[in-house]
Amino acid sequence: MFRQPGGHVVRALTIAGSDSGGGAGIQADLKTLHQFGVYGMCAITALTAQNTHGVQDIQAVPASFVQQQLESVLTDLGADAVKTGMLASADIIHTVADVLEAHAVQHLVVDPVMVAKGGAPLLQPDAVDALKARLFPLAAVVTPNLPEAQALCGYPIRDLADAKRAARDLAQSGVPIVVIKGGHAADGRPNDAVDIIYDSGTQTFTSLVSPRVPSRKTHGTGCTFSSAVTALLARGEAPLTAIAMAKAFVFEAIDRAKDWDVGSGHGPTDHTAPANTSLLVPPAPLQHGSSYVYRDGTWTVHASPPAGL
Repeated sequence: MFRQPGGHVVRALTIAGSDSGGGAGIQADLKTLHQFGVYGMCAITALTAQNTHGVQDIQAVPASFVQQQLESVLTDLGADAVKTGMLASADIIHTVADVLEAHAVQHLVVDPVMVAKGGAPLLQPDAVDALKARLFPLAAVVTPNLPEAQALCGYPIRDLADAKRAARDLAQSGVPIVVIKGGHAADGRPNDAVDIIYDSGTQTFTSLVSPRVPSRKTHGTGCTFSSAVTALLARGEAPLTAIAMAKAFVFEAIDRAKDWDVGSGHGPTDHTAPANTSLLVPPAPLQHGSSYVYRDGTWTVHASPPAGL
């Protein structure tokens, strides 16, 4: 378990739904936190019956019980970082925001989970505005994928220019860093997955490019990514470094699971992928406003990034 120099055991709290199939949600979050040496805690917002073919049923947890879980954890164990995933309803969002504000939680990562990979809605339509109004202003990092960014912004995202526009628009809610994940669209680059990171403080864009793994074992990648970012922020990493390490971890997790026989649909990734942080970034810190490519276990500056990056 990762400990700070004074002996403090680093811990992180995930607020999300339970995935009975084990590939996403609370289960993926806790596996990922553990892999990065961070003590993981949870508050469950919903129970789902799901497998690699989709979500068969959802039972939301009463907002009052979500509050009790949060108070139980934060008044005793505390948290060096917190992430939110599936929140299900506006009532739960308001409850979570109230508790996080009351406890002055630092390093909040908001993964705006809205739709399952199979298409099942995981957030009630009337909760979208609450998500942007209550949680985004508290967040250090927000991590929508392309479908989520489209739903949040209300317009299609067809290319990198649209993704940059969406990142700027979402940052207007008070978010320091917005990550528009590119795993859902090739955008003319069928062999690459391009994530766009917008730093609203410096008003700069950074692109992270990794190879696209040909695999259906991608269930829970968004949960895994946001949990890895949360773990690394809890450990004291700078946000851009945490995002790059998390993206590398997700790539390795997908790659290692591509031949798995776990389920016959969109299967899970391998959460035992290496999380040796010393191997995932170059010696010099990553710089905002640059483009990086992931090759052979490390990030390097993209010598000649294509137009738009």
